[in-house]
Amino acid sequence: MAHPLVPKIIDLATPVAEELGLELVGVVFHTNQSPPVLRVDIRNPQHDTGLNDCEKMSRALETSLDAAEIFPDAYVLEVSSPGISRQLVTDREFISFKGFPVIISTSPPYEGQQEWTGQLIRRDETAVYLNQKGRVVEIQRSLITRVQLDERR
Repeated sequence: MAHPLVPKIIDLATPVAEELGLELVGVVFHTNQSPPVLRVDIRNPQHDTGLNDCEKMSRALETSLDAAEIFPDAYVLEVSSPGISRQLVTDREFISFKGFPVIISTSPPYEGQQEWTGQLIRRDETAVYLNQKGRVVEIQRSLITRVQLDERR
């Protein structure tokens, strides 16, 4: 379960990223470390995300976070790129990775399986479609807990 501050951080970080021409991909706040670690994943939609992008985002976001006084105590800010081994979330990602091998996790299990692998065909409002060796599998979005790229292939 996400930390209660994550939605506030997303609201603050999204416009900062957009101003820099970047996309916010994810936010995780690790409170089990001392000091806590705030990890922010970004992506540059124009080219591969580089160290320069992460540095710009880190400086800009740190200024915004400090001004908003969200954190009463010390914390560590990590800005990085999620790389290619990540979950697919946005419509744009589902379009970009059409034809790529993916793993879909469901809960409860769908047709006796909790994990489905195959080539991503598409996603619409109600389902995600996979190609499994020429057979189309339609999995309702309401059952899906995660869709990620399959690095094993």
